Amino acid sequence: MTSTAPAATVDRKAVGPGTSLLVTDQGMTTIATTVVRRIAGMAAREVSGVHELGGGAARALGALRERVPGASASAGQGVSVEVGEKQAAIDLRVVVDYGVPIPAVARAIRANAIAAVEDMTGLEVVEVNIAVEDVHLPEDNGERAAVSRVR
Repeated sequence: MTSTAPAATVDRKAVGPGTSLLVTDQGMTTIATTVVRRIAGMAAREVSGVHELGGGAARALGALRERVPGASASAGQGVSVEVGEKQAAIDLRVVVDYGVPIPAVARAIRANAIAAVEDMTGLEVVEVNIAVEDVHLPEDNGERAAVSRVR
């Protein structure tokens, strides 16, 4: 049976400085690095102007993976994170659509990733580094782009 109750939101100011939502008197909650990677990756993909995540080799492998029946691109592709007890740092490699203002897209990615990770995990995101790896041109098709970047 699924719950129809709304998701709880975290009031980080009510917790207090230097306090972690993950370490309480009743026990400690640990969150796997993979979970933080997926959350950050999904949040980055939600931003308008982001074509895809990952460097050339990761995108080529992702394109091959998508051709396998039942497989899909990894939500954590193009994302690396460092996760501690209370904090996380995120590195994202992105491909943006041609014509979008890159600084504005980077700000939106950063804001969305921070909000998603902090809201879902209770971790404080101390930095989000963004590397724009490529620009997707309107005439690029997935197959030609994937092949040319592997060479």
